[in-house]
Amino acid sequence: MGKLQEFEITFDKNKVVYSPGESITGAVTIKVAQSLPCKAIKVNCHGFCGITNKVNDTAWMMEEQYFNSTVSVADKGTLKQGEHTFPFKFLIPATAPTSFEGNYGKIIYRVRAFIDTPRFAKNYSTEKAFYLLSLLNLNKVADIWGTSSSAVTQQFTYMLVKTGTVVLKAQTDMKGYTPGQIIQVTTNIHNQSGKSTGTMVASLMQRVTYEMKRPTHDMKAVVEVEGGVVKPGKEVEWKEQIIVPPLPQSSLVGCELIKIEYYVKVSLKSPDVMLTLPIHIGNVSLDKTLHPSRNADAASPAVAEETPASASDTTPTPTPRPAPKPAPRPTARTRVSSHNSPSAPPAEFRQGVEGGAPVNDSFSSKRQSQLVSPNAFSYAPGLSFPQNQQPTAPGAVSGGFSGSTGASAPYPPESAPGLVATPLILPPDYGTSSYPQEAPPSYDESCNT
Repeated sequence: MGKLQEFEITFDKNKVVYSPGESITGAVTIKVAQSLPCKAIKVNCHGFCGITNKVNDTAWMMEEQYFNSTVSVADKGTLKQGEHTFPFKFLIPATAPTSFEGNYGKIIYRVRAFIDTPRFAKNYSTEKAFYLLSLLNLNKVADIWGTSSSAVTQQFTYMLVKTGTVVLKAQTDMKGYTPGQIIQVTTNIHNQSGKSTGTMVASLMQRVTYEMKRPTHDMKAVVEVEGGVVKPGKEVEWKEQIIVPPLPQSSLVGCELIKIEYYVKVSLKSPDVMLTLPIHIGNVSLDKTLHPSRNADAASPAVAEETPASASDTTPTPTPRPAPKPAPRPTARTRVSSHNSPSAPPAEFRQGVEGGAPVNDSFSSKRQSQLVSPNAFSYAPGLSFPQNQQPTAPGAVSGGFSGSTGASAPYPPESAPGLVATPLILPPDYGTSSYPQEAPPSYDESCNT
């Protein structure tokens, strides 16, 4: 650098993850080997979103600014030999969206410093990025309670002249999840044909839309789990689990150019039949104690206790007259019945076992794999994803998932205020399975096991 030996930006406490509405403070350190004349030293804090229609291109076609503030920390003068420190402070707007990095766009936050020198002299600049995390509380998302379900009936032709029908139904146990939690997927397949179906597949899909004149859609399978096949005339139930890896939240509140959606796709490789189950990914997990139906059930006993009291206060009750004493009757002899009174069915009794439709075949696929797309995330190398999970579901898993370089939300190891950093979690290891080299087991064998 010649005269300039050091030009660096540092944040207080080495913090790099902030929340909307928070202040960002730090200092600019300049070290010069000899006197350096300057017109001004300025510090700029900038937050914006840029999108394009080319992969990993930074020549933005559209931009959206969230804030752009500049302060002058030194006026015209001369920097003497040695080290100089200039503090700064900026306020982040409460409406700024969460940081994001995708294939066709980014939400970027950075602090830049400039040394303006006299005419014909070299100017100097440096910059340092920081990240913003606006927590998405799933409990505040509209229509979040209950399950996500769908059904589809597909007719297809095989062997040129024969036709068949496949009925596919599926649902998830919840509509909202946080990284590390488990999505419970239940699928019912009725193969009403004379040909076996292809393998069943359940995938966690991410769809990112970049809002330009002609919107660009970036869709990818984040996690994929495979099951077996369905034999002719069989109806089976397939239950599967998908671990949610570290992912950017579903909603980038405050950003009008980038939209993120998630859904579980359940499909058969043949015939071509599929359905989708929309879900939300957030930072604060669902709290079942806040479920509206549970609150209504808790309030109903109190209402029931108040009702008789209020009725007795408002409606006068006439004084009953004493009834005449009845004549004495002979005492009846006790009879012992040889038959027991009817009772409720035992707990293990299942409705529909007798006199109804036969119980569907069910199986748990032994040869399955959870495949994670290497390009499903947008983390910078070596960075992890902080979480603030409050898992309440039985299938909740603490932790996260080790992501690779790719595209989504580049949060460093430092946690934002109020966040609890948790170790990363890997998906189940199916490496010892012989799938798919061996043929999948038939459903008759699976049922017998």
